Amino acid sequence: MRRSLCAAVAVLLLPALALAQPKSPAKEPATEPATEPAKTAGAPFAVITMEKGGEVHLEFWPADAPNHVKNFLDLARKGFYDGQRVHRVEPGFVVQFGDPQSRTLPMNDPKMGTGGPGYTIKAEFNKRPFERGVLGMARTQDPNSAGSQVYIMLAAAPFLNGQYTAFGRVVRGMDVVDKIRVGDRITSIKVRER
Repeated sequence: MRRSLCAAVAVLLLPALALAQPKSPAKEPATEPATEPAKTAGAPFAVITMEKGGEVHLEFWPADAPNHVKNFLDLARKGFYDGQRVHRVEPGFVVQFGDPQSRTLPMNDPKMGTGGPGYTIKAEFNKRPFERGVLGMARTQDPNSAGSQVYIMLAAAPFLNGQYTAFGRVVRGMDVVDKIRVGDRITSIKVRER
C-alpha cells in the first residue's frame, strides 16, 4: 500500500516539478541539433538576434502543435519578444524567455517569470521528444496555461515528453544558445518566409 501511494504521488507531482527543478547536465554533444531547416514549402521560420551578438534560427512543427506555432509567430510578428531579457537559465536543462516584464523589472524581482500576453492557449502535447535544441512552451501546473514563455532545451529531458508542448527546434545557433545567461537581451525575433 505504501509503495503504491508513493508511486501515485510521484506520478502526480512530476509535471508540476518538471520545469521548477534545476537538472544536472546530461552528457550531450555540443553540436548543432540540425544544420539546415527542413525543406517545408512555404513554412515560416524565425531568427532570434541577441543584443550581445549571434543569431538563433528556429523551425516550427505546425503539424504537431498548430496553435502554439501560430501563437509564437503572431507574437513575434507584433514585436512582443523584442527587447525582452532571458529570465531563466538552468545549465544542462533550459534557456527560458517570453515574460514581457523582463524588459523593465530587475532580474531578481519576485514577479520575474510570471508575465505573459494576457491570455492562455490549450496544450498540444505530441510525440516530439524533448531533445537538445527543441523549443517548448512553458506553463504552470495547469496544462492549458501556456501563453508566451518558451524555452530552448540545452539537453534531452525525456521526463517532459508528453507533459509539455514541443513546437519547434533550433536549426542553427545552438552555440549562441549555450552562451546565453540570465539577463541577456533579445534584440528581435523576426519571422521569415521560405
